[in-house]
Amino acid sequence: MKLPANNAVFNFVGFQLGWFACVLGGAHQLPWLGLLVGLPIIAWHLRGANDARPELVLILIATVLGSLFDQTLLSLGLIEYPASSLPAWLLPIWMSVLWALFVTTLNLSLRWMRGKYIIATLFGLIGGPLAYWGGVRLGAMHLIQPVTISIVLAIGWGLFTPALVWLSTRLDGYTHLSTPKKEIFIHG
Repeated sequence: MKLPANNAVFNFVGFQLGWFACVLGGAHQLPWLGLLVGLPIIAWHLRGANDARPELVLILIATVLGSLFDQTLLSLGLIEYPASSLPAWLLPIWMSVLWALFVTTLNLSLRWMRGKYIIATLFGLIGGPLAYWGGVRLGAMHLIQPVTISIVLAIGWGLFTPALVWLSTRLDGYTHLSTPKKEIFIHG
């Protein structure tokens, strides 16, 4: 049985599995766990797209920008990753995988936010900080100056989310879901 990669429910479940693998791996000095679980989810997402190129470009752009955002927070001393196997000044790879996983939801399970930029902003303002606080509760990170970092996260995610929703409409490899992907069959 082939699981549909373009299904919003499977996309949401895959993101949640990847999120927990990244965060729990980060909390328990298993940073490779996020890669081990996250990369196949991302590959499955790309495989399900009618055109994987724009999806890949979207994932790369957002992952770089998001990782730079988190690296800035780390460099400013607003966040720490105590269980990281990398030097303390360098963003753990599982955080970048989280960004890539989040982006896989934009053209599927979060597609409903298209054109609803106020809702996307509110989603980011609330959901972004909550995700980081979830990471704190699971032991993957420490938020230094909790009030300040919560405000910075709310503003950052409040800006990132509608911007990424907008970008996802331009880089949408799932645009024509009603048109099936071309399959190549080899007859023997």
